[in-house]
Amino acid sequence: MGCNPNCALLTVATIGAVLAVLGGILIPVGNHFIDKTVKKEVVIENGTIAYENWVLPGSPVYREIWVFDVQNPEDVMQNGSAPILKQKGPYTYRMRYIPKGNITDHKDGTLSYLQPNIFMFQPDMSVGPENDTFTTVNLAVVAAPALYKNRFMQYLMNIWMRSAKSRFLQTRTVKEILWGYEDPFLKKIPIIKMDKVVGIFYPSNKTFGGPYKIYSGKDDINKKGIIITYNNSRNLKYWTSYCNMVNGTDGTAFHPFVKKSEELYLFSSDVCRSTYVLFDRDVTMKEIPLYRFSAPASALASSLTNPDNICFCTERVVSRNCTTDGVLDISSCKQGKPVYVSLPHFLYGSQMIFQFVKGMEPNVEEHTTFLEVEPVSDCKFYVVGLSFGGRKIRREKILPLPPSIHRYSALKNIKHYFYFPVLWLNETATISDKKAEFFRSKVTNKIKLLNLVQLMLMIAGSVMFLGFLFAFFMCKGKNPK
Repeated sequence: MGCNPNCALLTVATIGAVLAVLGGILIPVGNHFIDKTVKKEVVIENGTIAYENWVLPGSPVYREIWVFDVQNPEDVMQNGSAPILKQKGPYTYRMRYIPKGNITDHKDGTLSYLQPNIFMFQPDMSVGPENDTFTTVNLAVVAAPALYKNRFMQYLMNIWMRSAKSRFLQTRTVKEILWGYEDPFLKKIPIIKMDKVVGIFYPSNKTFGGPYKIYSGKDDINKKGIIITYNNSRNLKYWTSYCNMVNGTDGTAFHPFVKKSEELYLFSSDVCRSTYVLFDRDVTMKEIPLYRFSAPASALASSLTNPDNICFCTERVVSRNCTTDGVLDISSCKQGKPVYVSLPHFLYGSQMIFQFVKGMEPNVEEHTTFLEVEPVSDCKFYVVGLSFGGRKIRREKILPLPPSIHRYSALKNIKHYFYFPVLWLNETATISDKKAEFFRSKVTNKIKLLNLVQLMLMIAGSVMFLGFLFAFFMCKGKNPK
């Protein structure tokens, strides 16, 4: 027995309803499949993609450095005028190009390792060679008043300083300032065990940092990459209270499915503290949708602006009773040497900082620290080693002048103690075109195809169901029995 037209219309409408329901079912089923696949591959465990890129980043990582060159050195030293600074750079170094060391996979779902701190100069990515010279503050001279508080020792230091003809400012090569040089003033000091070499990053080059111990994510994917201990301790010893806590990851690995509402915590051994980044905006890199998380102004704000930062304030003279925004005193983790860090060009810094230094031009877009993570489907997912444009750690090394400077001949004309910018740096890793294409083919394009199939099934099914159901009732109305 054949099927009449009404029966055929009803059958097609039913098929459309089934297709629409199938499209709807694919959403949770597809998302479950994505979640399962992602969680399997992002665990830092031997044999996963994440482990490969964690041991050795899949994309080259670079540290770009801009130095500040004093344009009026004699005016500064003779008249105490504000230094006029002009940045030179970048001078680029490749880093993280050798694997992590002493990797141990523990049975409790944790890993321990040493982080290599080895830098290789990249001439083709730099404005000049490492032997380019620039004029900056004399590192040993300005550190002496902070390191030697005893008046008699300061008297002796002044004698040795004058004997070496050391002055407030000096001209050195980029290589010397960064990685170290034997200082003539320190060579005069008759203390055998004293290290006579100084440099901004001395002696970190060609060393290993740590040990670090982190969660692999095997037992709890939400803990992936979080640091458990640094140097075999859960806490630092430089600050007070909760500021000594080691929080978050090292910035190269996060748990999958990161949400825009999250605060992502990172620990940096360079600045001896943990900090955080907040969602800034959506961006796209090589056709891959990303979330940009940026460091907020509150991270380096004074305790007056952000009361949570009170335990980062370790001195009250230079910081004006902990009311100066935009700088962090890290001398406690630099053997007492007067070293401060800020964002480049004192971004978010108090206005008083700019009174005694000329040439600073802070720019939010250029000088903000940020990292970028990649969202998969409606979820968010960070791929270790594929730092899509996007781990830019920007900071500035500063040397403040302490109050006791006038006991030294080399510093007698300095009228104020102030923050003296030496350099700023930018650490970045950008995914290559080849790896971006690989990621799109393995992740992004498949997610897009799944979403497209879901949408097409629901639209086609809904149109068929509603259209043929409408036709069915129209035909039934014209041919009543």
